[in-house]
Amino acid sequence: MNSRDELSKLRLAPDATPDELALRFEREQRASQVQREADLEHALAPFRVGSVPYLNAVPLTRGLEGQIRFVAPSKLAELLRADELDAALVSVTEPLFHDRYDILDGIAIASLGEVKSVLLAHRRPLADLREVFCDPASLASVCLLRVLLAERGLQPALRSLASYDPSQLPDAALVIGDPALNLLLGPHEHETWDLGAAWYELTGLPFVYAVWALRRGINHEPLRRRLREAHDFGMDTLDAIISSRTEYDYAFRKDYLGWHIHYHLGTDEKRGLARFMELLCKHDLGTIYPPRFVA
Repeated sequence: MNSRDELSKLRLAPDATPDELALRFEREQRASQVQREADLEHALAPFRVGSVPYLNAVPLTRGLEGQIRFVAPSKLAELLRADELDAALVSVTEPLFHDRYDILDGIAIASLGEVKSVLLAHRRPLADLREVFCDPASLASVCLLRVLLAERGLQPALRSLASYDPSQLPDAALVIGDPALNLLLGPHEHETWDLGAAWYELTGLPFVYAVWALRRGINHEPLRRRLREAHDFGMDTLDAIISSRTEYDYAFRKDYLGWHIHYHLGTDEKRGLARFMELLCKHDLGTIYPPRFVA
């Protein structure tokens, strides 16, 4: 028997074409994803967790959706302060202004430049603004706006925004999250000032909008592990998330979630956060507590 015959008998499977190998790999990937999703299905109990109902947060809650309370950032902050939640994906200002949280290291909602979903819509030049109506949902965006305007020597009065309807927007309005995307992609009469782009022009650094804030005084190590698993699952299946969501169109979702938003909290993001803290103090916008990161 020659060596070729011997090798043929030793084969565990017949030769496969490239297309067959690709299909096999796709089946294995789907099976792996189904298993990972099943592993996360009841992963958060007994912890109480909240997040924001925005497209940009979807990759951080992959597999956990049925276990999470979805409300606006300001409401999440209220629930955390009342100890009605053990962790929440909140505006980064919440742990900066309140010394009662740990921050899950390595994970954030951030941008390096244009963010698309944090906008000042305005009809008049910025220098002529006397008042700005703000979406009260996100303290981080409001504080970022105040910092950016103060750095230009501007201090317009801030009012509460009553409606997201583009036809009813006042001359200047801060809009965030999906309402900002709706404004940007729909018909409107305003110019838009992207605060992520403005921050990058000012500092050359990323801006961190939201982090996982963890209530102190409890053992949240198991929760941290599960939130990391959900993040990893979201990053590994980001293309599937972009393809399966129905908000806006595919090209925009791919651009927004795959480019404008990123989900890591690394050295540059912490430098951006430190610079933000410096400017909050410079413009006397509140007492700031050093963030405490936990792995």
